[in-house]
Amino acid sequence: MNRIAENNQVTISGEITSKLHFSHEVFGEKFYTFSVKVQRLSGTFDNIPVMVSERLFNVAEEYTGLPVYIEGQFRSYNQFGEFKNRVILSVFARKILLLDEEEKNPKSNQIHLNGYICKRPVCRQTPLGREIADLLLAVNRPYGKSDYIPCICWGRNARYAESLEVGTRLSLAGRIQSREYTKQISETEQEQRVAYEVSVSRIEILYDE
Repeated sequence: MNRIAENNQVTISGEITSKLHFSHEVFGEKFYTFSVKVQRLSGTFDNIPVMVSERLFNVAEEYTGLPVYIEGQFRSYNQFGEFKNRVILSVFARKILLLDEEEKNPKSNQIHLNGYICKRPVCRQTPLGREIADLLLAVNRPYGKSDYIPCICWGRNARYAESLEVGTRLSLAGRIQSREYTKQISETEQEQRVAYEVSVSRIEILYDE
């Protein structure tokens, strides 16, 4: 089980930007969500959703604006709606610490994944001509469950990823990013949404022993 836990490792630090909201309850244990603003090297920010157990964090307190350090996993789960299902992504906190201001590390946003390509990679170009490839990685976790993590590769990594086949086992490293986009709901209606994905900095094929 420890090896499975190593398939998905996340470290982020930043500023809590929302109150804790109740998400769900499992076997009497309640889980809450909130957002953390993490600074990029460019100076812009990613707003990353976090899920935490009431047994790990005092959910009755107000933490908005405070610096925080989190270790955990990037997980996916299906949210069942009236008309269709949506895949929700968030950092599942396993360790969470409030920081002093002088301890704050705004550049901490790291993720390492070990999983299998479960959808044919798609390569395209941005409006500025930069090559980009989309990957969907299935990452195993304990008790027979899996997380499905969207990943983006750039430049040479994108060209490399395009040649990979479904079922290929990969090791990836990068950061979690948030991206706003416009969803066309109907001919007259649009909706602003936020996508979460892994921006890949390193990609390597793994061969099963």
